[in-house]
Amino acid sequence: MQKVLSKGADCSLAFLDGGGEMGQRIAEFDWAATSVGPIEGWSPSLRAIVAYLVHCPVPLVMLWGEDGIMLYNDGYSVFAGERHPRLLGSKVLEGWPEVADFNANVMKVGLAGETLAYRNHVLRLNRTGEFEDVWLNLDYSPVYADDGRPAGVLAVVIETTEAVKAEQGLRESEARLRFLDQLGKRAARSNDPQEILSITTRMLAEELGASNCAYADMDEDQDGFTIRGDWAREGSPSIVGHYSLADFGELAVRNLRAGKPLVINDNLKEIAPHEAATFQAIGIAATVCLPLVKNGRLTALMAAHHKAPHQWTPEELALIREVTERSWAHVERTGMEAELRHTAEQLRDLNEALETRAIERSIALAQSQTQFRLLVQGVTDYAIYMLDPTGVVSSWNAGAQRIKGYTPDEIIGEHFSNFYPEDDRERGEPTRALETARKHGRFAAEGWRMRKDGSRFRASVVIDAIHDDDGKLIGFAKITRDITERDEAQRELEVAREALFQSQKIEAIGQLTGGVAHDFNNLLMAIMSGLTLLRKRVPEDPQVNRLIDNSLQAAERGAALTQRMLAFARRQELKTERIDVMALVADMRGLLQRTIGPAWQIDISFPASLSPVSADVNQLEMALLNLAVNARDAMPDGGRIAIEAVDQEVIGTVGELSSGRYVRLSVVDQGTGMDAETLARATEPFFTTKGVGKGTGLGLSMIHGFAKQNGGMLQIESEPGRGTRAHVWLPAAEANGTHETARPSDAAFVPGRPQLVLAVDDDPLVLMNTAALLEDLGHTVIEADSGVQALEILREREDIALLITDQAMPVMTGSQLIAAARELRPDMPVILATGYGETPADAASRVTRLNKPFTQADLSRAVSETVLELS
Repeated sequence: MQKVLSKGADCSLAFLDGGGEMGQRIAEFDWAATSVGPIEGWSPSLRAIVAYLVHCPVPLVMLWGEDGIMLYNDGYSVFAGERHPRLLGSKVLEGWPEVADFNANVMKVGLAGETLAYRNHVLRLNRTGEFEDVWLNLDYSPVYADDGRPAGVLAVVIETTEAVKAEQGLRESEARLRFLDQLGKRAARSNDPQEILSITTRMLAEELGASNCAYADMDEDQDGFTIRGDWAREGSPSIVGHYSLADFGELAVRNLRAGKPLVINDNLKEIAPHEAATFQAIGIAATVCLPLVKNGRLTALMAAHHKAPHQWTPEELALIREVTERSWAHVERTGMEAELRHTAEQLRDLNEALETRAIERSIALAQSQTQFRLLVQGVTDYAIYMLDPTGVVSSWNAGAQRIKGYTPDEIIGEHFSNFYPEDDRERGEPTRALETARKHGRFAAEGWRMRKDGSRFRASVVIDAIHDDDGKLIGFAKITRDITERDEAQRELEVAREALFQSQKIEAIGQLTGGVAHDFNNLLMAIMSGLTLLRKRVPEDPQVNRLIDNSLQAAERGAALTQRMLAFARRQELKTERIDVMALVADMRGLLQRTIGPAWQIDISFPASLSPVSADVNQLEMALLNLAVNARDAMPDGGRIAIEAVDQEVIGTVGELSSGRYVRLSVVDQGTGMDAETLARATEPFFTTKGVGKGTGLGLSMIHGFAKQNGGMLQIESEPGRGTRAHVWLPAAEANGTHETARPSDAAFVPGRPQLVLAVDDDPLVLMNTAALLEDLGHTVIEADSGVQALEILREREDIALLITDQAMPVMTGSQLIAAARELRPDMPVILATGYGETPADAASRVTRLNKPFTQADLSRAVSETVLELS
């Protein structure tokens, strides 16, 4: 039973004044019912300890007396969760029964006058109705009565659960990256596709602890498939062989042909018995199978299995997906390399054929001295001349004069070693060439040779030994061909191939990024719409509303992130607008400081009259953040990072800039700097000087592309030991430019009259939430999970007033559905909801685009505007 004491009624409670909620609760509690005794009789030492406790901002709890009666402050009440306020005045062993043994030891040690301390100690507690692991920093100290004896224990309780879990997540992420790096290095060393897949299946199965990992090729009929190889753990059978996809069930056929993964945790519970029997027959209870779809056809499969039921985690699924994509990328690499090797072999064969024909021609010419003079002297593409047995030049044709620059009078009688560079002569290369021709009858090689003017050229050389009828060596016939241009052409070809490879790699990353952003948009769509409806349906509660609003803001930040990913994948049109650079940087300062850390000081210096710029604000923010991170990495021990901007007038052409007004935004560090070679390659895609896992090599190349696309440029000035100055030049906005019209708030939009709407989306979460948003707006909704089903409904229902469809759907895309629907209903109002940035050309006519993820107000506005426009 509690009793209420006012401060006016008992001034002895003044030590609790200002002690917050818990100060009031302690004052009102019936302590006479506990071993602590009435509050009016508390000793000075107890009052002093309680006064300190309730006024301290750190979570504190005192366990008083042999019973460990609990007195705590506001900070501890938050930690206690739903156990508060029942814990106040209770015995600690009864208040926290799940950790009674732990607290019994605390009381024993503390009442003995000793201390205890724990760091990141885990206890399993029930604070919300469910048990959970809670990590804590705990410090226990004895508190003393008036006579100096320990009378209780004071505990400082700091929860570290979030930090511990974050550190665990980081370690798991680092382990995953190390595994992927090791797998990539091992696969990159092989040019055999089968060996690459064998390495991949073994390492993936060992990493997952799976019983089997396999890869397969699909037959032309899209049903039969052959498992070419697998890795099976000891005690698990190999599953190499030929199978029918249909035997593994409808879910396998539907998902894999649509390019979706097949995920089964327990086939005996999740699929039909006859389908599960196919898996069970080859020793599989749980499986993840990833498809490779090319040109709309299922081409190959890679799968991991457990012989017992297994709940696949999101981390495992992500790892399997990434390993699969990387292994297929390595397989495609080996195919390209094999093709390049075949091309090189053909070139070598052609070159050898040409050399053989040249040798045969020289031998035929040597058979007749007259023919030699008549024919050889007219040849200008080859240097053809004779050497005596010691290597002295005895004849000289026009080709030799053209290639080497000597006239016959200047060179005949001189040793042919004059044509070799000095270092080759010192190594004895001319002597070795003649000895090889003398011993084997022929010497052929490529190397550097010297002209009369001292310049070098690349030469293909053939020396043939000439014998008389008695077999005596009478000299050598020498043919030299200038292949400098050929080698230069070969190098240019290799550079072009490397550029093509880099371009294809960037394109592949762009496609992957765009796909991930699209799927992420669908997830955000479900989250945002669900939260919107939840806010309308839950009872009015400020704390709940605040949590929902925070979640919505986080989802909207995720949507902004996907727009940046789509922009990098060239699937998002950049939104150019008028930007106040000074205000943008000021708003970002907190984000920049949190990102780079407290060891780096950010100094901002802008003139008050700085012009606004014309650019995409999201891309500009990302560019500034990337440059700040680069500056931080250049100063590992901390330092000063300056962000500056000035107006600049360009007259004529300067670098990549044309005449006009610009703002030069600069990020300056005092770090290690770059040498000339590194600076020249700084903006190349995938070029990075950072260690593994510390840089993608895309940051500066993306900034360069962003600046150039906005009519500016990226300029970098750097010297080793003197830091780096990165300048982003952007066009100044026109003086009469207008700001974009602000988007109406969600609360300000009034929905139109109710409609009968057909909603189409292959993602069940998005479809369900879209329908719920529409119904909440007063509309009647018919749902379809594919374009085919939607067409059937349109044929049956003539009263449908509006079609809302997703774009990226298997079998029939949104634009194909729109075209088919327009054949049935030419005036049908249509909204295309898409997670990609662009509207397909074949669906652009008379179609309202609605970007995913969208809010309920966006949806209501689109419905009203579409129906009004076509009414």
